[in-house]
Amino acid sequence: MQRWRGLEDIPQDWGRSVVTIGSYDGVHRGHQLIIGRAVDRARELGLRSVVVTFDPHPSEVVRPGSHPPLLAAHHRRAELMADLGVDALLILPFTTEFSRLSPADFARTVLTERLHAKVVVEGPNFRFGHKAAGNVTMLAELGREDDFEVDLVDLYVSGDAGAGQPFSSTLTRRLVAEGDVAGAAEILGRPHRVEGVVVRGAQRGRELGYPTANVETLPHTAVPADGVYAGWLHVADEAMPAAISVGTNPQFDAKHRTVEAYAIDRVGLDLYGLHVAVDFLAYVRGMEKFASIDELLTAMADDVKRSRALIAEYEANHQD
Repeated sequence: MQRWRGLEDIPQDWGRSVVTIGSYDGVHRGHQLIIGRAVDRARELGLRSVVVTFDPHPSEVVRPGSHPPLLAAHHRRAELMADLGVDALLILPFTTEFSRLSPADFARTVLTERLHAKVVVEGPNFRFGHKAAGNVTMLAELGREDDFEVDLVDLYVSGDAGAGQPFSSTLTRRLVAEGDVAGAAEILGRPHRVEGVVVRGAQRGRELGYPTANVETLPHTAVPADGVYAGWLHVADEAMPAAISVGTNPQFDAKHRTVEAYAIDRVGLDLYGLHVAVDFLAYVRGMEKFASIDELLTAMADDVKRSRALIAEYEANHQD
C-alpha cells in the first residue's frame, strides 16, 4: 500500500481511482464495510482504491483541546487498511487554512484535481468542508458536475454492546472508557489495543514476583477504565498472554495512571525501551486497595489464573 502525506505526495500520473474519506479512527466494523466497498468497487472497475484521512484529528484544529481519545495510532490504522486491500492511504495535514475550504473547493481540490475520483464511497452521515457544511447530497451534486459517482454504504448496527446503535468510534470510546473492552471488541472486530514504549516504573511488580512492562502510551490514547484485564502483550511479532493493570496503583498510593502488562509464565524479559502493544480481551476486576500485601498477592495470583483461562478459552474458539 502506498502512503502519502499531503496532496503533493500523490504521483503526477495517478489515474482515476475509487476514494473514501474519513477519520477512520479504530477502523471498526462500520469503517471496514465502507473501506471494503471502496476496495471492491475499485477492483470491479480496474482502478485503485484510496483512503483519505487527516492528522491531527479535525476537532483539535477546529476546537483546540477537544482531541478525542484515539482508538488506533495512524500506523496501526494503515496496517488495518492494508489488510483490507487498500492501494493507497493519503494523510492530509489538517490545518486551520485547510479547515476553511468550502465543501466544493475541498471536493474539487482533493477528489477531482488530485485523486481523479471515479467513485466516492461514504456512509450516510459523511460531512466535509468548512464547518462540516457538506453532506452526501451535496457530494452527489458535485459528483454530477465533476464526473464521479457517490456510493453510499448503509452501516450495520452493533449487537448487545451498542444496544442497536450504528457502529461508531464515539460509542467504542465510551465502552473503552467504561472498561467494557469486550463490547468495544464487538464493534472493532478485534480487541482494543494501546501502544507505547516500555519505561522504568517503581518496579514493585518485580519485587512481588510479577514483573510488568510499564507502557508509556502514545498521546491521546483511549485507555480503558482502571482495573485488571486479560489480554496480550505484543513484542515484535510475538503475542504473549498477559494480565494487565490500568490505574494509579492504590495499594502504594501512587498518583500517576499507568498501563502495566505482566507476561504470564514468561521470565527474564528485558523490554525497556521497546515499542510494544497491549490488546485488551476481557475485564477481570476493578482496581482495589487491599488490607495487606499478602491479600494483594492472593488477588494477583487469582488475576493471572483468571486471565490465563479467559485467553485460553478465546484462543480455543478462534483457531484458524
